[in-house]
Parts: sequence; structure tokens; C-alpha cells
Amino acid sequence: MKKTKAFISAFLMIAASISMTTSCGSKSDSSSEEDFGNVDVEQGVRDEVNQAASNTDLLDDTELENKTIKWMASWDINPDSTGKNKPTELVVFEEKYGGKIEYHHVDWAERYEKLSEAINGGEGIDFFWGGDMDAFPKGAIRNIFAPVDDYIDFDKPLWEDVKDVNDEFMWNGKHYLAFVQATGDKVGCIYNRKTIQEAGLDDPADLYAEGKWDWNAFEDMLQKFVDTDKQQYGIDGWWFESAFINTTGVPPVSIKDGKLVSNISDPAMERVQNFLYDLNQTGCIAIGVGDYGWKEHPEYIGEGKLLFYPVGLYELYKEPEQWKATYGEDAFFVPMPKDPNADEYYIPVGMESYTFVKDGSNPEGVAKFLECKRFAIMDEETKSIADKQFREDYGWNDEMVEMQREMQDLANENPFFDLSAGVSSDCAELLDQSLRNTARGTPWNETYESIASSVQTYIDEANSSQ
Repeated sequence: MKKTKAFISAFLMIAASISMTTSCGSKSDSSSEEDFGNVDVEQGVRDEVNQAASNTDLLDDTELENKTIKWMASWDINPDSTGKNKPTELVVFEEKYGGKIEYHHVDWAERYEKLSEAINGGEGIDFFWGGDMDAFPKGAIRNIFAPVDDYIDFDKPLWEDVKDVNDEFMWNGKHYLAFVQATGDKVGCIYNRKTIQEAGLDDPADLYAEGKWDWNAFEDMLQKFVDTDKQQYGIDGWWFESAFINTTGVPPVSIKDGKLVSNISDPAMERVQNFLYDLNQTGCIAIGVGDYGWKEHPEYIGEGKLLFYPVGLYELYKEPEQWKATYGEDAFFVPMPKDPNADEYYIPVGMESYTFVKDGSNPEGVAKFLECKRFAIMDEETKSIADKQFREDYGWNDEMVEMQREMQDLANENPFFDLSAGVSSDCAELLDQSLRNTARGTPWNETYESIASSVQTYIDEANSSQ
């Protein structure tokens, strides 16, 4: 495996998202005992990081009394024997504060149950992943997370560009989530340029550059391409419904003035649901329709049978032989098409965020580690090293690197987040299933009438806990 000099937090998040959605082992809770410390960090880079961290005013010169922080998740921040790269922020934490992360493994499906057991058992777990969008405000309501306000000052220069987002995640007047950065790679629209060219269609990347890549252009391309008799299919996968909803900039559930709010009656929701219904009725949606079946076929992109496959860009964070085997030599991607009626260009946005666990043993240490993450994100040299890894490890060309940057810029410019999963698991399941119905042929008014009161009940119950 190639080893580059340094690795930013974006790659950590990618690895995290894959681990969280695929973890199914039966390993019990445990702490990492092996130290792979410098397996993948050249001493020269460690020296550079040490010098940068020492010469900045962004990081305090505080001496941590307790240098170990306890992390519970289905994935480890530390590098391991598989050769996983050490993220730069961890190197900064080690060099600046002598810090160490102690990993406590849990299976993803059992993570909240195991966390509650650890809290009751006095294990002193310090921090927990918040990027699944189900931690807030559910964790505050269940009293398993603690406010971060005594340990993180969001008015400091290190946090100023994400202060507004952090201020959105408040419950009972306290911050229960430490938002580190928005991520723009949650969903990209993958296609094959050879297929586009052979069909006589405009390249979506060109349309994006010209400001013409929107729902209308997307639908027009589908209408021209789809011919099921010739095995030419439109759009496939399990990500596109929520991805299109995200392009409106109106999430199903948001927070306003410290209270959860349902937005499913918003005109934007009706507009996008009607758009998805039209795609279904005109045969543009492949999965679940006719002979296509309910199995997704990303390999049809590489075979020239499928026009679009919206999915997380982690699908392309692999060795080039792997992603090219599925999507073809000419695979490319663009952001989801713009909602032509939206006030801005919104795309699906992920977030890198963390929670402080109730009765943690070292919240001060967690705060310093997260400050190291913010420092790594703000460092310009680190960003250029990230681009280098995309080219060398993943076989990306300059256009792919630039398009990924475009998506990150869109996420930074217009971040917004759906808190459906943070209300309750019941609310999350109801909305996840119901908001797909129009893409399966059910008119929106029927779905809305069947779920509106239940969604509001779930939200009212959550709000009443304050």
C-alpha cells in the first residue's frame, strides 16, 4: 500500500462512514493495546507537524494532566495492522500535547446500547461519533451526552468559521455536538463519459461548468437515453431520493430557535416529491421497476447500460483497478443537479462531528484533540497533500480532484442538515421509508396524509423533553 506523508480528517471520515455501515463483527468492547505509532508517519513529516503546531497561535500551550482520551466506535481513529494511515490531526495531538487515543470497539448496530452500559459501568468513555446524524438531539434527551461548552470556546479563531453551524446544534441552551467540518462527498452523481458521448448527450461536467446542470437538464438526459427494450436504464441506487430532497435546501426535520421543526409540508418538499414521482412515471427510475428488480446494478455504469448512479464518493476512494472494474475507465462524477427553484446550489452535506460522553474521564483532552482537527483542516499544505493522495492512491486525474473540491466548496457555502434520525429511531425509519414512496409510484399527497401527524407527534415528544 502506498504511504503518503500526511492524511487529513476527510479521509478519516471516509473510512469511518464505510466502517459504520459495514461493521457486523461480534468483537466485544476492548481497548487498543498495540501501538502502531509511526508505522505510516515519516519522521520528517512528524517534525514538520511539530514545528507547525509549535509556531501557531491557534493552539494553546496547555499541558494536559491526563493525556489519554477514550473513544468508543465501530472504527478506530488510530492506525492499525491493516496499514490504515494515521490522520494528521492525531499526529498534531501527539506532538503538541503528548496525547493518546484509547479505542473501545463496539459493533455499529449496538453502539448506543454499549455506550449506555459503559456509562452505567463508570468506564469513563470520553467521546463518540456524531456524524451519523442520529446523535443530536437524541443523545441529549437520553442524557448520554454532555454539553461541550465548558471545554470548547466556539468564539476562538480556531472555530470561528464553523461557529454558526455549532450554534444550531443547541439543546436547552447548551452545545451537545462539536461540529468540525461539513463534507461535500456525501453523494455524487457518477456516470460514464463514454456512455454520454455515444448517446449524443452533453457531458454533465460541462453543463455544471456552464451553470446549466439542474433537474431539468438531468431529466432531459434521462428521457433521451432510457430505452428498456435496449437495456438502457436511467437512475439506480438507494441514495438518490434523499439526495434530491437535499438539493431543495429544505430538510425534512430541522431545528429553529432551539426547537425541532417538521418541514414535510413545505412547498419545496411537495415540489421534489412530485419531481421524483414524474421520474417514476416516465420510466426513468430503474430500480424496482419492470424487469430491473430490486437489486442495484452499479456495474451497469461501466457496461454502458445505466446513465446515472448517485452514491457516496467513497465508491471512488479505492485503488483505481477496483472502481474502474465497476464504473469503467471513463467514469466521472458531478454534484447532484441543482433544484432550479432553490435560492442557492444545495447538495447533500455530511458532517464530521463528535459528542462528549456523560461522565467522561477526560473532556479537556477531547477538546484539545478536536482543536488539533480544526488546525489540520485550516492548514493549506495539508490540503495539497490530500490532493496528492487522490492522484497517487486512487488514480484520480486533475479533473476529478477539482470536481471533488467543487463539491466541498458547495458544502461549505450552503451547509444544512436533516435531523430526522436525531428525533428518534421511529421518526427516522418512518421518514426514510415514506419519502421514497413517490419514486416507487405513490403520489405525494397520499404519503403526506399518512405520515404528517405521526412525524409531528415524534417531534413534539422530543421538544417536550426540554
